[in-house]
Amino acid sequence: MRLDAKTVVLDSEGLSAWINQDRKVSAVLRQINKRGAEFVVCANTIVEVVHAGVNVPRLNWALSQVRIEPVTARSAKAAARLLQHVGLHGHKYAIDATVAEAALRQPGPVIMLTSDIDDMSRLCGKGVQLMAL
Repeated sequence: MRLDAKTVVLDSEGLSAWINQDRKVSAVLRQINKRGAEFVVCANTIVEVVHAGVNVPRLNWALSQVRIEPVTARSAKAAARLLQHVGLHGHKYAIDATVAEAALRQPGPVIMLTSDIDDMSRLCGKGVQLMAL
């Protein structure tokens, strides 16, 4: 996989792996960072990764290293259109759709670190290169 992205989007699993200092993910992110890529998370990804056992200082550090994309009325409507376009609906896909929509708006090439290759490939099409976790 080519790692020459301009933007790297982390979904909840990608952000969680970085917070938990997963060695594989950390190595990939260091490599991409050396090439000048910007890291991005969708605002509701933060909500998804927080739980009783999350390392809050590490979360705060990771968030200081990324640009946080807000979920606005416009982006929510665009995410809903993505869901309609691929025939998905409901809360199971809602956050994935907002993350995909944010990824598709970024300057390319874009890589997304995700554990949900199937749904993200449907939502992002060929507009985002997916890296499986």
